[in-house]
Amino acid sequence: MAKTQYDVVGIGNAIVDVIANADDGFLTELGVEKGAMTLIDAGEAAQLYAKMPAAIEMSGGSCANTIAGLASLGGQGAFIGKVKKDQLGDVFTHDIRALGVVFDTPSTLDGPATARCLILVTPDAQRTMNTYLGACTSLGPDDVDPQIIGASAITYLEGYLWDPPQAKEAFVKAATIAQEAGRQVALTLSDSFCVDRHRDDFRDLVSRKVDILFANEAEIMSLYQVDSFDEALQIVRQECSITALTRSGAGSVIIGGDEVHVIDAVPTKVVDTTGAGDLYAAGFLYGLTRGVDLMTAGRMASVAAAEAISHYGPRPQTSLKALVASHGL
Repeated sequence: MAKTQYDVVGIGNAIVDVIANADDGFLTELGVEKGAMTLIDAGEAAQLYAKMPAAIEMSGGSCANTIAGLASLGGQGAFIGKVKKDQLGDVFTHDIRALGVVFDTPSTLDGPATARCLILVTPDAQRTMNTYLGACTSLGPDDVDPQIIGASAITYLEGYLWDPPQAKEAFVKAATIAQEAGRQVALTLSDSFCVDRHRDDFRDLVSRKVDILFANEAEIMSLYQVDSFDEALQIVRQECSITALTRSGAGSVIIGGDEVHVIDAVPTKVVDTTGAGDLYAAGFLYGLTRGVDLMTAGRMASVAAAEAISHYGPRPQTSLKALVASHGL
Protein backbone atom coordinates (compact mmCIF):
# COMPACT_ATOMS: atom_id res chain seq x y z
CA MET A 1 0.00 0.00 0.00
CA ALA A 2 1.28 3.48 -0.89
CA LYS A 3 2.41 5.73 1.92
CA THR A 4 -0.17 8.23 3.16
CA GLN A 5 0.32 11.96 2.65
CA TYR A 6 -2.66 13.05 4.74
CA ASP A 7 -4.04 11.71 7.99
CA VAL A 8 -7.63 12.63 7.10
CA VAL A 9 -9.36 14.14 4.08
CA GLY A 10 -12.77 15.53 4.89
CA ILE A 11 -15.60 15.99 2.41
CA GLY A 12 -18.39 18.26 3.58
CA ASN A 13 -20.31 21.49 3.33
CA ALA A 14 -18.13 24.62 3.28
CA ILE A 15 -20.10 27.02 5.46
CA VAL A 16 -19.60 30.31 7.27
CA ASP A 17 -21.39 30.39 10.65
CA VAL A 18 -23.34 33.40 11.88
CA ILE A 19 -23.84 32.96 15.64
CA ALA A 20 -26.12 34.94 17.95
CA ASN A 21 -27.64 34.55 21.42
CA ALA A 22 -31.41 34.06 21.59
CA ASP A 23 -34.03 32.94 24.09
CA ASP A 24 -36.61 30.19 23.71
CA GLY A 25 -39.29 32.76 22.99
CA PHE A 26 -37.43 33.92 19.90
CA LEU A 27 -37.24 30.34 18.63
CA THR A 28 -40.98 29.93 19.21
CA GLU A 29 -41.65 33.17 17.36
CA LEU A 30 -39.63 31.89 14.41
CA GLY A 31 -41.29 28.48 14.54
CA VAL A 32 -37.98 26.58 14.43
CA GLU A 33 -37.14 23.28 16.10
CA LYS A 34 -34.81 23.84 19.05
CA GLY A 35 -31.51 21.99 18.80
CA ALA A 36 -32.08 20.88 15.20
CA MET A 37 -30.58 21.78 11.85
CA THR A 38 -33.14 23.09 9.35
CA LEU A 39 -32.39 23.70 5.68
CA ILE A 40 -33.57 27.11 4.43
CA ASP A 41 -33.52 28.90 1.09
CA ALA A 42 -31.88 32.22 0.20
CA GLY A 43 -35.01 34.24 0.98
CA GLU A 44 -35.51 32.61 4.36
CA ALA A 45 -31.84 33.15 5.18
CA ALA A 46 -32.15 36.87 4.42
CA GLN A 47 -35.31 37.21 6.52
CA LEU A 48 -33.85 35.34 9.50
CA TYR A 49 -30.58 37.28 9.35
CA ALA A 50 -32.56 40.54 9.47
CA LYS A 51 -34.35 39.38 12.66
CA MET A 52 -31.29 37.98 14.45
CA PRO A 53 -29.65 39.85 17.34
CA ALA A 54 -26.06 41.05 16.95
CA ALA A 55 -23.97 38.15 15.69
CA ILE A 56 -20.42 37.01 15.09
CA GLU A 57 -19.27 35.36 11.86
CA MET A 58 -16.66 32.60 11.57
CA SER A 59 -15.85 29.74 9.27
CA GLY A 60 -17.68 26.54 10.05
CA GLY A 61 -19.22 23.47 8.48
CA SER A 62 -19.24 20.24 10.47
CA CYS A 63 -16.59 18.33 8.54
CA ALA A 64 -14.43 21.42 8.01
CA ASN A 65 -14.48 21.99 11.78
CA THR A 66 -13.22 18.44 12.30
CA ILE A 67 -10.35 18.97 9.87
CA ALA A 68 -9.54 22.28 11.62
CA GLY A 69 -9.43 20.39 14.91
CA LEU A 70 -7.16 17.75 13.40
CA ALA A 71 -4.77 20.51 12.31
CA SER A 72 -4.79 21.99 15.82
CA LEU A 73 -3.75 18.57 17.14
CA GLY A 74 -0.81 18.49 14.73
CA GLY A 75 -2.35 16.23 12.09
CA GLN A 76 -2.14 16.74 8.34
CA GLY A 77 -5.53 17.27 6.77
CA ALA A 78 -7.18 18.06 3.46
CA PHE A 79 -10.70 19.29 2.78
CA ILE A 80 -13.02 19.04 -0.21
CA GLY A 81 -15.99 21.42 -0.25
CA LYS A 82 -17.53 24.10 -2.44
CA VAL A 83 -17.63 27.88 -2.00
CA LYS A 84 -18.42 30.71 -4.39
CA LYS A 85 -15.83 33.34 -5.27
CA ASP A 86 -17.47 35.94 -3.00
CA GLN A 87 -16.74 37.60 0.34
CA LEU A 88 -17.76 34.68 2.55
CA GLY A 89 -16.10 32.23 0.17
CA ASP A 90 -12.84 34.13 0.48
CA VAL A 91 -13.18 34.12 4.28
CA PHE A 92 -13.71 30.36 4.37
CA THR A 93 -10.81 29.67 2.00
CA HIS A 94 -8.41 31.91 3.91
CA ASP A 95 -9.35 30.46 7.30
CA ILE A 96 -8.93 26.80 6.43
CA ARG A 97 -5.70 27.29 4.47
CA ALA A 98 -4.27 29.39 7.30
CA LEU A 99 -4.50 26.27 9.48
CA GLY A 100 -2.24 24.36 7.10
CA VAL A 101 -5.12 22.36 5.62
CA VAL A 102 -4.97 21.60 1.89
CA PHE A 103 -8.09 23.05 0.23
CA ASP A 104 -7.93 23.09 -3.56
CA THR A 105 -11.58 22.67 -4.60
CA PRO A 106 -12.24 25.29 -7.32
CA SER A 107 -14.66 28.07 -6.29
CA THR A 108 -17.76 28.67 -8.40
CA LEU A 109 -17.91 31.96 -10.30
CA ASP A 110 -21.68 32.12 -10.68
CA GLY A 111 -24.78 30.56 -9.14
CA PRO A 112 -25.72 30.52 -5.44
CA ALA A 113 -23.64 32.36 -2.84
CA THR A 114 -21.34 30.69 -0.34
CA ALA A 115 -23.30 28.74 2.27
CA ARG A 116 -24.02 30.16 5.68
CA CYS A 117 -25.47 28.68 8.87
CA LEU A 118 -27.50 31.02 11.06
CA ILE A 119 -27.04 29.67 14.59
CA LEU A 120 -29.15 30.68 17.58
CA VAL A 121 -27.62 29.81 20.96
CA THR A 122 -30.06 29.66 23.88
CA PRO A 123 -29.06 30.18 27.56
CA ASP A 124 -28.83 26.40 28.06
CA ALA A 125 -26.02 26.41 25.42
CA GLN A 126 -28.12 24.50 22.88
CA ARG A 127 -27.64 25.59 19.28
CA THR A 128 -30.42 25.76 16.72
CA MET A 129 -29.06 25.85 13.18
CA ASN A 130 -30.70 27.23 10.06
CA THR A 131 -28.59 26.42 7.04
CA TYR A 132 -28.59 27.89 3.56
CA LEU A 133 -26.49 25.45 1.52
CA GLY A 134 -25.90 27.82 -1.40
CA ALA A 135 -22.74 26.92 -3.32
CA CYS A 136 -22.42 23.62 -1.42
CA THR A 137 -25.10 22.15 -3.66
CA SER A 138 -22.79 22.43 -6.66
CA LEU A 139 -20.22 20.03 -5.16
CA GLY A 140 -20.10 16.99 -7.43
CA PRO A 141 -18.09 13.89 -8.32
CA ASP A 142 -15.65 15.90 -10.44
CA ASP A 143 -14.53 17.76 -7.30
CA VAL A 144 -13.34 14.52 -5.69
CA ASP A 145 -9.61 14.20 -6.33
CA PRO A 146 -8.73 10.47 -6.44
CA GLN A 147 -5.08 11.22 -5.63
CA ILE A 148 -5.99 13.00 -2.39
CA ILE A 149 -8.42 10.26 -1.38
CA GLY A 150 -5.88 7.55 -2.12
CA ALA A 151 -3.16 9.42 -0.21
CA SER A 152 -5.30 9.82 2.95
CA ALA A 153 -5.37 7.27 5.75
CA ILE A 154 -9.01 8.10 6.46
CA THR A 155 -11.70 9.69 4.29
CA TYR A 156 -14.19 11.43 6.58
CA LEU A 157 -17.70 12.08 5.24
CA GLU A 158 -20.34 14.43 6.61
CA GLY A 159 -23.91 13.09 6.78
CA TYR A 160 -25.31 16.51 5.91
CA LEU A 161 -23.69 16.08 2.48
CA TRP A 162 -26.33 13.50 1.61
CA ASP A 163 -28.94 16.24 1.10
CA PRO A 164 -27.73 17.77 -2.24
CA PRO A 165 -27.98 15.13 -5.06
CA GLN A 166 -24.65 15.94 -6.75
CA ALA A 167 -22.87 15.92 -3.42
CA LYS A 168 -24.32 12.49 -2.71
CA GLU A 169 -22.60 11.22 -5.87
CA ALA A 170 -19.33 12.76 -4.70
CA PHE A 171 -19.80 11.08 -1.34
CA VAL A 172 -20.18 7.60 -2.87
CA LYS A 173 -17.30 8.15 -5.31
CA ALA A 174 -14.95 9.12 -2.49
CA ALA A 175 -15.92 6.15 -0.33
CA THR A 176 -15.41 3.76 -3.23
CA ILE A 177 -11.98 5.19 -4.09
CA ALA A 178 -10.91 4.96 -0.45
CA GLN A 179 -12.03 1.34 -0.20
CA GLU A 180 -10.24 0.38 -3.40
CA ALA A 181 -7.07 2.03 -2.11
CA GLY A 182 -7.27 0.03 1.11
CA ARG A 183 -7.96 3.15 3.19
CA GLN A 184 -10.58 3.63 5.90
CA VAL A 185 -13.89 5.46 5.54
CA ALA A 186 -15.43 7.39 8.42
CA LEU A 187 -18.95 8.84 8.54
CA THR A 188 -20.71 11.18 10.93
CA LEU A 189 -24.50 10.93 10.96
CA SER A 190 -24.60 14.72 11.62
CA ASP A 191 -28.16 15.15 12.93
CA SER A 192 -31.13 12.96 13.89
CA PHE A 193 -33.32 14.85 11.43
CA CYS A 194 -30.73 14.13 8.73
CA VAL A 195 -30.97 10.45 9.69
CA ASP A 196 -34.76 10.60 9.42
CA ARG A 197 -34.44 11.92 5.87
CA HIS A 198 -31.92 9.33 4.72
CA ARG A 199 -32.25 6.35 7.07
CA ASP A 200 -32.25 3.55 4.50
CA ASP A 201 -29.29 5.00 2.61
CA PHE A 202 -27.32 5.52 5.81
CA ARG A 203 -27.96 1.99 7.02
CA ASP A 204 -26.75 0.64 3.71
CA LEU A 205 -23.63 2.83 3.87
CA VAL A 206 -22.83 1.83 7.45
CA SER A 207 -23.10 -1.88 6.68
CA ARG A 208 -21.16 -1.79 3.37
CA LYS A 209 -18.75 1.14 3.17
CA VAL A 210 -18.11 2.66 6.61
CA ASP A 211 -15.27 1.56 8.89
CA ILE A 212 -15.63 4.26 11.56
CA LEU A 213 -19.02 5.69 12.54
CA PHE A 214 -19.72 8.78 14.66
CA ALA A 215 -23.17 9.45 16.09
CA ASN A 216 -24.81 10.89 19.16
CA GLU A 217 -27.41 9.08 21.22
CA ALA A 218 -30.43 10.44 19.34
CA GLU A 219 -28.88 9.78 15.92
CA ILE A 220 -27.96 6.15 16.54
CA MET A 221 -31.39 5.38 18.03
CA SER A 222 -33.02 7.07 15.03
CA LEU A 223 -30.83 5.10 12.61
CA TYR A 224 -32.06 1.77 13.95
CA GLN A 225 -35.52 3.00 15.07
CA VAL A 226 -35.17 1.64 18.59
CA ASP A 227 -36.23 3.06 21.94
CA SER A 228 -33.03 2.59 23.91
CA PHE A 229 -29.36 3.43 23.50
CA ASP A 230 -28.32 -0.10 24.50
CA GLU A 231 -30.45 -1.64 21.74
CA ALA A 232 -28.83 0.62 19.16
CA LEU A 233 -25.36 -0.17 20.52
CA GLN A 234 -25.89 -3.91 20.15
CA ILE A 235 -27.02 -3.51 16.53
CA VAL A 236 -24.26 -1.17 15.38
CA ARG A 237 -21.49 -3.28 16.87
CA GLN A 238 -22.48 -6.01 14.40
CA GLU A 239 -22.37 -3.66 11.41
CA CYS A 240 -19.38 -1.34 11.85
CA SER A 241 -15.75 -2.01 12.81
CA ILE A 242 -15.45 1.05 15.09
CA THR A 243 -18.25 3.21 16.45
CA ALA A 244 -17.95 6.31 18.64
CA LEU A 245 -21.23 7.30 20.29
CA THR A 246 -21.45 10.59 22.18
CA ARG A 247 -23.89 11.19 25.06
CA SER A 248 -23.39 14.89 25.93
CA GLY A 249 -22.58 15.28 29.64
CA ALA A 250 -22.62 11.50 30.10
CA GLY A 251 -19.49 11.18 27.96
CA SER A 252 -19.20 8.66 25.16
CA VAL A 253 -19.05 4.97 24.35
CA ILE A 254 -16.50 3.47 21.97
CA ILE A 255 -17.20 0.08 20.39
CA GLY A 256 -14.70 -1.91 18.37
CA GLY A 257 -15.18 -5.65 17.96
CA ASP A 258 -15.38 -7.14 21.44
CA GLU A 259 -14.17 -3.89 23.03
CA VAL A 260 -16.59 -1.49 24.70
CA HIS A 261 -15.13 1.58 26.44
CA VAL A 262 -17.08 4.16 28.42
CA ILE A 263 -15.30 7.53 28.26
CA ASP A 264 -16.09 10.26 30.80
CA ALA A 265 -16.78 13.78 29.59
CA VAL A 266 -14.05 16.27 30.51
CA PRO A 267 -15.54 18.79 32.99
CA THR A 268 -15.78 22.35 31.66
CA LYS A 269 -18.11 25.32 31.72
CA VAL A 270 -20.55 24.93 28.85
CA VAL A 271 -20.91 28.14 26.81
CA ASP A 272 -21.97 26.91 23.36
CA THR A 273 -22.33 23.30 22.20
CA THR A 274 -21.67 24.23 18.56
CA GLY A 275 -18.87 22.01 17.23
CA ALA A 276 -18.68 19.59 20.17
CA GLY A 277 -19.24 16.54 17.99
CA ASP A 278 -16.98 17.93 15.28
CA LEU A 279 -13.99 18.31 17.59
CA TYR A 280 -14.77 15.00 19.27
CA ALA A 281 -14.34 13.39 15.84
CA ALA A 282 -11.12 15.36 15.33
CA GLY A 283 -9.59 14.01 18.53
CA PHE A 284 -10.69 10.46 17.84
CA LEU A 285 -9.50 10.39 14.23
CA TYR A 286 -6.19 11.96 15.23
CA GLY A 287 -5.71 9.24 17.83
CA LEU A 288 -6.48 6.48 15.34
CA THR A 289 -4.01 7.85 12.79
CA ARG A 290 -1.35 7.89 15.53
CA GLY A 291 -1.99 4.22 16.31
CA VAL A 292 -3.25 4.67 19.88
CA ASP A 293 -5.79 2.27 21.41
CA LEU A 294 -9.52 3.02 21.31
CA MET A 295 -9.67 4.12 24.94
CA THR A 296 -6.89 6.68 24.45
CA ALA A 297 -8.42 7.92 21.21
CA GLY A 298 -11.71 8.38 23.07
CA ARG A 299 -10.01 10.36 25.81
CA MET A 300 -8.34 12.61 23.22
CA ALA A 301 -11.76 13.11 21.65
CA SER A 302 -13.31 14.12 24.97
CA VAL A 303 -10.58 16.68 25.64
CA ALA A 304 -11.11 18.22 22.20
CA ALA A 305 -14.91 18.29 22.63
CA ALA A 306 -14.59 20.02 26.01
CA GLU A 307 -12.53 22.78 24.39
CA ALA A 308 -15.22 23.30 21.75
CA ILE A 309 -18.04 23.87 24.24
CA SER A 310 -16.04 26.23 26.46
CA HIS A 311 -16.43 29.19 24.06
CA TYR A 312 -18.57 30.51 21.24
CA GLY A 313 -17.89 29.02 17.82
CA PRO A 314 -17.04 25.53 16.61
CA ARG A 315 -13.29 25.73 16.05
CA PRO A 316 -10.51 25.50 18.65
CA GLN A 317 -9.36 28.70 20.30
CA THR A 318 -6.45 27.01 22.05
CA SER A 319 -3.91 24.51 20.77
CA LEU A 320 -5.55 21.08 21.01
CA LYS A 321 -2.10 19.50 20.77
CA ALA A 322 -1.01 21.29 23.95
CA LEU A 323 -4.35 20.63 25.64
CA VAL A 324 -4.22 16.90 24.96
CA ALA A 325 -0.63 16.79 26.17
CA SER A 326 -1.65 18.52 29.41
CA HIS A 327 -3.98 15.59 30.07
CA GLY A 328 -1.09 13.15 29.70
CA LEU A 329 -2.21 11.90 26.28
